[in-house]
Amino acid sequence: MSLSISLTLNGVVRDIVLDDPRVTLLDLLRERLALPGTKKGCDRGQCGACTVLLNGKRMNACLTLAATLDGATVTTIEGLADGDALHPVQTAFLENDGFQCGYCTPGQIMSAVGLIAEGRAGDDPERIREGMSGNICRCAAYHGITRAVQEATRRMAAAERGDAA
Repeated sequence: MSLSISLTLNGVVRDIVLDDPRVTLLDLLRERLALPGTKKGCDRGQCGACTVLLNGKRMNACLTLAATLDGATVTTIEGLADGDALHPVQTAFLENDGFQCGYCTPGQIMSAVGLIAEGRAGDDPERIREGMSGNICRCAAYHGITRAVQEATRRMAAAERGDAA
């Protein structure tokens, strides 16, 4: 049984026919839509490597059935940059050594973007670590990740106010 859905993916409306209504968003992104930036880590919702933004909220793509997304807006790591201009969170991760092997980095970045948008990041390292606790880094780059979220939060707030960052 096939099912048709329409969703906005990284700013582009996509009409998709699902041959299997049990396919997850993660598998749809990686296997059908050629968007490999969203990583398959545990495939159980425990590591956060597959974090995307679903209607602006952080979501584990491995736990989300694609069939439930008709009319939804999904943003993946591939949709963050504006052309060659990186998103402020991506820039902060690069500048603050917020990654080592890089496997978890797309999920970490997407979670950080969501955390900042939720207004829950702030500048307190403990608060940031708690807010990012659904994302595991096996290389333990947590110090750099926390600094990156702090820096991105400051820059984005300054940009919103119209200040020079």
